[in-house]
Amino acid sequence: MADPASHSPAAPPRRKTGRHRGEGQWAVGHFTPLNANEQFKKDDDGLNVRTRIETIYSKAGFDSIDPSDLRGRMRWWGLYTQRKPGIDGGKTAILAPEELDDEYFMLRVRVDGGRLTTGQLRVIGEVSQEFARGTADLTDRQNIQYHWIRIEDVPEIWRRLEAVGLSTTEACGDTPRVILGSPVAGIAEDEIIDGTPAIEEIHRRFIGNPEFSNLPRKFKSAVSGSPLLDVVHEINDVAFVGVHHPEHGPGFDLWVGGGLSTNPRIGVRLGAWVPLEDVADVYGGVIGIFRDYGYRRLRNRARLKFLLADWGAQRFRQVLEDEYLGRRLADGPAPEQPVERWRDHVGVHRQKDGRFYVGFAPRVGRVDGAGLTKIAALAEEHGSGRLRTTAEQKMIVLDVPPEQVESLVAGLEALDLRVTPSPFRRGTMACTGIEFCKLAIVETKARGASLIDELERRLPDFDEPLTINVNGCPNACARIQVADIGLKGQLVVDDEGNQVEGFQVHLGGALGLQAGFGRKVRGLKVTSAELPDYVERVLRRFQRERADGERFAQWASRASEEDLS
Repeated sequence: MADPASHSPAAPPRRKTGRHRGEGQWAVGHFTPLNANEQFKKDDDGLNVRTRIETIYSKAGFDSIDPSDLRGRMRWWGLYTQRKPGIDGGKTAILAPEELDDEYFMLRVRVDGGRLTTGQLRVIGEVSQEFARGTADLTDRQNIQYHWIRIEDVPEIWRRLEAVGLSTTEACGDTPRVILGSPVAGIAEDEIIDGTPAIEEIHRRFIGNPEFSNLPRKFKSAVSGSPLLDVVHEINDVAFVGVHHPEHGPGFDLWVGGGLSTNPRIGVRLGAWVPLEDVADVYGGVIGIFRDYGYRRLRNRARLKFLLADWGAQRFRQVLEDEYLGRRLADGPAPEQPVERWRDHVGVHRQKDGRFYVGFAPRVGRVDGAGLTKIAALAEEHGSGRLRTTAEQKMIVLDVPPEQVESLVAGLEALDLRVTPSPFRRGTMACTGIEFCKLAIVETKARGASLIDELERRLPDFDEPLTINVNGCPNACARIQVADIGLKGQLVVDDEGNQVEGFQVHLGGALGLQAGFGRKVRGLKVTSAELPDYVERVLRRFQRERADGERFAQWASRASEEDLS
């Protein structure tokens, strides 16, 4: 079997692809950088910036940081400059980066597979309280994000995190980012296959490996053997989805080329079945194709989904098999549609060993360091040493003995961490927003939290599964196109002619069940102040007009624009 890592950037395969020379594909010999990002990556590998952070920048301070490191290579270690306070959304696209930059950083802790021990969570909480002003948000990529990080403190933060087996390596940048995994891998009664060994092998072989640290852009991946399809596999660059092969047994269905942002695309099946022991090899082949054949000329066309769109699934699979694996993959079945509408694992669920896992919902992923240390202590007090984060900004306590469940639930609820949340608490996500993000146009976290409160008050009997995703800009970090109600932040004009924060509305998107993108109602834009009224109005119409068993996404796809306005 060919080793995927043997395809080095120094000697890529030379095949014509049909694209013109300007795409900057290494595989056809085009190594000359065609934009500033490609230039700084060629000048020095992003992984090398750690030494400068530890020996120069953390000692000399923020002003000593080279601009190519500050807004480029430091991402390879999970660091982004955060937005300077007081800059409104109208300035986002106008000001130069140095005018938007604060002298503090967001730092992303990668949590592959969402797997945490209580000891690790306690350290995350302690670092938050000591170095990040208490911030520690749960993301929809299973990571945890700090804010207000000083460059002077970064080496000590790394020391503490790495002492308990955590890392910020390639949490950002043009790299293989965190590997999503089922948060109930290895314990769920209905699991098809446990993908944990594959995630561990991918991490060992590819994360922090200089052979794969200069990709055209970010590379997102997922591995799950859950029948709930709980890792948003449709919108990853590569995803391995648990299936039962009629001849070979449990394994994974291979998907490639998904992604959102301003050019959303649902990933496609290659029709290939992958056994557990081959997942890392196939991952290496797919990421190798991206590295070698990916488009490097324009940043907005540098994701794998654009290459897949040009090649098609058949050619992609052929190149994967012929050039990177050196063998054929077995054909296999598609995953079955999930029977559950929720796939976040919130609530109390029996494990296959007779113990229980307990999933709970913070508000829009917002937690804090003190809260995380309390969660770790609660878990340990109730017989658990393991937790998981989810791709829905939730968290799960594993391995709870039956006699401890009721007490644990009471303790979580006392921290306002709902085990039996309303559909609005359970289904609302929000990105970082203008509070810290330099790309954002509007506020998101507080807006999402207040929307939950209003909807719980106005619609106390609403009991349908519903997703409301709030995003501060067009980049879709909160997955607006695939939500029942997706809200894309932008400036709008209110009834008095003032420019104010608001949202473009996407309705009827979905993943898992009939995956697809939501529709935009012509001319519909809602101010932030009007948002609770608008959502209440649409949901009451849905309740009144829906057919028996009809989901919101189904109703929204057939409703008139008048009903959705």
